[in-house]
Amino acid sequence: MKVLVLVKEVAELAEDFEISDLVIKERYKEHVLNEWDEYAIETAVRISEERSEEVEIVSATIGPETCEETIRLALAKDVDRAIRFWDDFFSQDIVDARVRATVLEAIVDRERPDLILTGVQADDDGFGVTGVMLAERIGFQWAAVVNHLELTDDTACVRRELEGGVEEVTSIPLPAVLTIQTGINDPRYASLRGIRQAKRKEIEEMDLADLDLEPGDFAQQLERRSLVKPESESDMVRFKGDTDEVASELVEILRQRGVDA
Repeated sequence: MKVLVLVKEVAELAEDFEISDLVIKERYKEHVLNEWDEYAIETAVRISEERSEEVEIVSATIGPETCEETIRLALAKDVDRAIRFWDDFFSQDIVDARVRATVLEAIVDRERPDLILTGVQADDDGFGVTGVMLAERIGFQWAAVVNHLELTDDTACVRRELEGGVEEVTSIPLPAVLTIQTGINDPRYASLRGIRQAKRKEIEEMDLADLDLEPGDFAQQLERRSLVKPESESDMVRFKGDTDEVASELVEILRQRGVDA
């Protein structure tokens, strides 16, 4: 069995940052593994541990060479090998889900996985559509927002979150694409042994030519027109002093705001 896990590197912003020409400078960013994808990786690893047959776990990432550290982290968590796709054609600030799905479709055509796992969404753009869009392109069955999974030889029995606190239980045939919700498991930390082994594992690098793709195969439909900091809806008050002083100030503020203290 082969499991393909889609892994994305995302940027966490510093508490205080600046925007210049619709871009946030790199000095305000810390690049990390997308939180939702960590749960997808853990799901794949548990499938490998629980099944008697051999399971190969392959990760696929769309990103520049600077993503290698993040990819190595996935490898350190028992992913067997990794694919990293990038091309100068993609040296733009936004790569929309349609473009990603086109690249991933070509990777799936090469790898022929039995199961594809990805996080429900990415921390940076929050689109939440790449997995489903990929499933539609490759003709796989799919389930989104999965918070429980049981596999048989040819079926995935899933429980998924719906709006309003409703949960759905359904079975879909393999091959399938599942988008994994946080909370489905407890992602493991990369062990020192895993980190050492990850340095020796393969990261296959691909570009458009490797996947028999051309720039004309893509239609970028997103354009960033504005980028602003969100406005704060409330002010924070920080109290200093001993307990009596703080209590007195707090009581006064509550009275001013109409709270009977």
